[in-house]
Amino acid sequence: MKHFKFYTKHDILLATRVRKFETKIGEIVQPLLADADWVDNLGRSNAKYILLGVPEDLGMKANQATTDECLSWFHFLACFLNIQSNDFLTGEDILLLGHFDFTDLKELIEANATSTEEKTEAYRHAVTQVDEEVEKLIKVITQFKKIPIIIGGGQNNAYPAIKGAAKGLLKAGAVPLAQINCINLGSNAHYQAMEGRHSGNSFRYADEDGYLNKYCIVGLDENHLQQNVWKDITENPFVDFITYEDIFLHEKKNFIQAVAYAAEFTEDTYTGIDVDITCIEDAGNGSNFTGLQARQFITFVATDVDVAYLQICESPNTHADHKIHLNKGKLISHLVADFIKAHSALMPLD
Repeated sequence: MKHFKFYTKHDILLATRVRKFETKIGEIVQPLLADADWVDNLGRSNAKYILLGVPEDLGMKANQATTDECLSWFHFLACFLNIQSNDFLTGEDILLLGHFDFTDLKELIEANATSTEEKTEAYRHAVTQVDEEVEKLIKVITQFKKIPIIIGGGQNNAYPAIKGAAKGLLKAGAVPLAQINCINLGSNAHYQAMEGRHSGNSFRYADEDGYLNKYCIVGLDENHLQQNVWKDITENPFVDFITYEDIFLHEKKNFIQAVAYAAEFTEDTYTGIDVDITCIEDAGNGSNFTGLQARQFITFVATDVDVAYLQICESPNTHADHKIHLNKGKLISHLVADFIKAHSALMPLD
């Protein structure tokens, strides 16, 4: 894969603070022997959870967002590799694969596209290349019935995650059709028009291309919902949602009831789990979930649906404060650890 960097054990230990009388997750997680037979090597691994990063902002720039590089993958790694390996989470069933680096695509666009319109079109074209490469990797992972955990980048990567997982699970014989469901914890539907690929229309593309069967959004912000998107999702029986306002202002359902509703809606087949970090705590838009609620969401759905993948995304570098980025890394680390602990508790013992 042209843009993927596989990690060695040395790479992993460089980010791990080894300490006497302690064992960190970074000392336990598996690397992959990334030779010509890396696909077979992945299939032979006993790891159930495959961690990979997509630290890019191409999809958000293609959606005309004024954002900087999404580097939450690296902030996450610095925290996750240094949590304790213990009876709660040993790390033995985790394989740390590596990350995509699409810097060359971004630099090419910035060096050659002059107008805003040219840059937008160029970024949308670049996202199709990101789609292709991410999809291929997710397909390989899921064809072995392993669960990809995707960190970083925009929610544009939900499309290749859904498409890749649907194809991989079909190849594994786990689903009769190349289709999966998805639950999204986020304030936006990401169901905008098919005007070229970007972070705002991932679920629309997945739906129109036939890879997304059912889709449920928990926490949709009424004030950020475009009228045409509202009309489309309300008329689609395979899309459902509960707004932030209905949970916390009108109290039609409490938070756990809303999560349970989404899980029940999607539980008939394998389901991708998406978490938009911008809807949690420090986004400052008045429609945020707490970190605790995000952890409850992850724990609940991990035990209530057949998981196709987990994606935690949309964390741009909008702050200069290093502490803020470190806190985001800690939150994502908690979410990943919570997910693996909850999901692995359901798995049969060998």
